[in-house]
Amino acid sequence: MSRTPHVAVLLGGWSAEREVSLVSGAAVAKALEERGYRVTAVDVQRDLEGLMKALTPKPDVVFNALHGRGGEDGTIQGVLDFLGVPYTHSGVLASAIAMDKPTTKDVLRVHGVRSPEGCVVRAAALLAEDPVPRPYVAKPTNEGSTVGVRIVRPGDNAVPVDEEGLSAERFVLVEEFIAGRELTVGVMGDRALAVTEIRTGADIFDYTAKYTAGHAVHVLPAPIPDAVADLAMDWALAAHRALGCAGVSRSDFRWDERRPGTDGLFFLEINTQPGMTPLSLVPEQAAHCGIGFGDLVEWMVENARCSP
Repeated sequence: MSRTPHVAVLLGGWSAEREVSLVSGAAVAKALEERGYRVTAVDVQRDLEGLMKALTPKPDVVFNALHGRGGEDGTIQGVLDFLGVPYTHSGVLASAIAMDKPTTKDVLRVHGVRSPEGCVVRAAALLAEDPVPRPYVAKPTNEGSTVGVRIVRPGDNAVPVDEEGLSAERFVLVEEFIAGRELTVGVMGDRALAVTEIRTGADIFDYTAKYTAGHAVHVLPAPIPDAVADLAMDWALAAHRALGCAGVSRSDFRWDERRPGTDGLFFLEINTQPGMTPLSLVPEQAAHCGIGFGDLVEWMVENARCSP
C-alpha cells in the first residue's frame, strides 16, 4: 500500500438490505478516515460500467460493506477478483455457499454441526400442504437479515406468499421450529469472539429487531452453561473454516434449554457480511474482547485479500 492507503467503501446495493448497508458503510468510512486512510464511498447500483468508473484509478483496498444479494453472494467478489483489487470479508466461493442456506447445512453436517431438520420447496407448495410437521420455519434460501422468514404454527392459516422475500415461485427452506433462546457468535480471523444472547420478546430475531433501536437486547456474554457456549464458539469457527471464510463472519444459533446437555444447540446460518452499524453484534463482541470499532475496521482492511 501507499503511505496514505486509498480505501473504497462499497455500500448501498440493490438488495432488500440496502438501507442497512448504507449505515454500515457510513460508519466504516468514518472510522477509516479517522485512522488516516483516504476513503471513497461508492454507492453501488446495478451498473457495472458505473462501478468500474468509480473504482478508477484502482483503490488499494475495497471495504465491502454491502449486504444481501449482489453484495455477499459472490457477485461483487467476482468483479473485484477480475479487477485484482484486494477486498475485505470472504471470497467468491465462501460467499456463494454461505448465502445458500441449504448448501451451508449440507457442508456443515459433514463437520458435525447440527442444524434443524428440513427440506427445500417452492413457496407456492406451502399453500397446498405442510412439507414438515408444524411448527416450522419457512425462509428464502438466499436472503439475509431474516428477510421473508415466516413461522407456521398449528392452527395458523397457510403461509402468505407473493410478499417481499417469499414469492410463489421462489425456493424456500422449511425447517422444524426450534423453541428457545437466540445466540450468535462472531469470528474474527481464526478466533471466535464471544457468545451473545439476543432477547426480543418475539419468536425470531427479525429485520426490525436487528436494525431498530430498542427492539432487541444483547446480553454479552450470554448467560448460558459453559458447555453450550464452548460448543457454539467451536461450531462458529468450524463453519468459518469449512466454508473458507475470511475476515469476519457471524453464525447464529438456537438453544433449547429443555434438552439435556448441549443437545438443544442448533446452527441456523452464517453471515459472511455481518453488519457494521452502531447496533451490530460483531463490533459489540469485538469491543467486549478489547478491540475497538476503529481497530476492528483497520484490521479488516489490513487483512483484505483477493480471493484465491
